[in-house]
Amino acid sequence: MNKKLWLLGLFALISPFAALFFGAANLSAIELMSCLTVGCSSDVNQMIFWEIRAPRVFVGFLVGSGLAVAGATLQNVTRNGLADPYLFGVVSGAGLGASVATLLFDSNLAENLGLQQVLPEISFSLALPFAAFLGALFSVILVQILVARTFGSKTEHMLLAGIAVSFMLSALSHFILFMAEPFAANKVIFWLMGSLARIEIWYAWVILPVLLVSVALLYLYGRHLDALLIGDDNAKTLGVHVPQLRILSLAICAALTACIVAYCGGIGFVGLMIPHIIRNWLGVTSRILITGCILLGGSFLVWVDVMARVTLANQEIPIGIITSAIGSVFFLIAMRQRTP
Repeated sequence: MNKKLWLLGLFALISPFAALFFGAANLSAIELMSCLTVGCSSDVNQMIFWEIRAPRVFVGFLVGSGLAVAGATLQNVTRNGLADPYLFGVVSGAGLGASVATLLFDSNLAENLGLQQVLPEISFSLALPFAAFLGALFSVILVQILVARTFGSKTEHMLLAGIAVSFMLSALSHFILFMAEPFAANKVIFWLMGSLARIEIWYAWVILPVLLVSVALLYLYGRHLDALLIGDDNAKTLGVHVPQLRILSLAICAALTACIVAYCGGIGFVGLMIPHIIRNWLGVTSRILITGCILLGGSFLVWVDVMARVTLANQEIPIGIITSAIGSVFFLIAMRQRTP
C-alpha cells in the first residue's frame, strides 16, 4: 500500500507541472521553464502563463481533490457506493442562483425593474459565483429540512429528498432561462456544463481554505468515520455519536461541493469514480481514502482539463461533458463487475 501511495503522490506532483505545457498558446518548453524560474520573455507570455494557464491548473487540482473527498466521505457516511456529492441538489440550486443572477445583472430586466441604480457597480463575474453559492446552500438547507425528523437513522431519505429538490430547482431554473434573453441563457447553460475557462487565481484562495478545513476535520474524526462502516449500532457501542457525526460529515460535503460548483459549474462523476478506484488500490479506511482521493482526484481533473483544451482546435469542450462521458462508462463497467 505504501508503494502505491508513493506512486500516486509522485503522479500528483508531476501532473500539474506537465499540464502547464498544454494549451491554446504555443509556449515552448524553454519559455515555460523560464516563466517558472526567472520570468517570461514577454508581457504576453507572462499574462498567458501566470494569469491563465497556471491558475487554471492549480484551481483544477483543488476542484478535483474537493469533489473526490466529498464523494468518498459521502459514500462512507451513507454506506452507499453510488452516493455522489451532487445528491443534495447542489448543482440544481447553483443553477437556480446563476439563473437569477443572469436575469438581474445581465439582461434588460434589471433596467426595466430599476435595479441598475441599486446595483450599479456589482460585476456580473462576482455576482454569478456568489448567487450560485447561495443557491447551492439553499438546496442543501432545504434537503436537510426535509429529512430532519429521520436524519439520524435513515440516510436513504436524504437521497430521495436530494433527488426531489434537484428536480424542483431545475424546473425553476429552466423556467427562468426560458423567460431570459437567449444570449444570457446560453451563458448559464455553458456554465452549468462545468468549465475552468474563466478561472481566476483568487478562486483558489476561496476554495483552498474550505478544502483544508474540511480535510483537517475528516482526518480528526477518521476513526469515528471508520466505525460507521460497520453499522450505526456498532458505532454507537464504540462511543460514536452517530447523528452528530453524520450531520458534520454531510455539512462538510455540502460546503465543499457548493463552493466548487459556485465557481466551476457542474462537474459530475468525479466524486463517484475516484473513491471507488482508491478503495480498490489503497483500502477503505477514511484517512487513507481521503489522502488517495486528494492525490488522484486533483490529478484526474487536471488531465481532463488538458483534454478539454486540446481535443478540438480553436474550441474548448466543457469539462462536465468529458467527466460525464468517462463516468458513465466507468459506472457501467463497475455494475457489470458487481453483477454475479
